[in-house]
Amino acid sequence: MSIIDKIAAAVTPLPDDEKRVEATQEARAVATPGDWLSLVLDHHDRIREAFAAGRAVEGADARITAMRDLALVLNGHSLAEEVVLYPALAHAGEKAHAAQAYLEQTTAKNQMAELENIAPTEEAWLDKWEHIEGAVLTHMYEEESGWFLELKEKGEHQERLTARYQEEFERYAG
Repeated sequence: MSIIDKIAAAVTPLPDDEKRVEATQEARAVATPGDWLSLVLDHHDRIREAFAAGRAVEGADARITAMRDLALVLNGHSLAEEVVLYPALAHAGEKAHAAQAYLEQTTAKNQMAELENIAPTEEAWLDKWEHIEGAVLTHMYEEESGWFLELKEKGEHQERLTARYQEEFERYAG
C-alpha cells in the first residue's frame, strides 16, 4: 500500500461490519424485488463475495482469476450506476452525492489498474486488494445508507431506471 493509500485509509475510516450489514438490510427493506435497487444490492453482494474470494486464494494464477472475476462484476456494476443511476441521482437534487460517487468509482478503477501492475505473488498485491476492498465497501455503504434511498424516494421514472440499469449491466457483464 502506498503512502497515499495509507493516508487515505487513515483519514476515511471504514464503517464497521455491523453498520454495513444494517445499511444493507435497511436498503433491502426499501427495495422491491426486481427493481433497480434490488439489482444493485444483489451486485453489491456479488462484489463482497468476489473480494472475499480474492483474499482467500493463494498463488499467482488464482489471484489473477480472482482479480478478473472481481473486475467483471465491479466494472459492469459501476458502469451501470454511472450511466443510469448517478445522472438520476443528480436530477433528483443530489448533485454533490452523484459527483462524489463518480469520483470514488473512478478512483477504484484506477486502483484496479494499479493492482494489475503488481506481481500477484507479492504481499503488496494483497495490500492493494484490501485497500480497494475497503474503499469499495465504504462506497457501497454510502449508497446503501443514504444516496440510493434518496433516489428511491425522490427519483423519477423508477421502472425506466430498472430497465436501463439492467441493460447497462448486461451490456458489460452479460
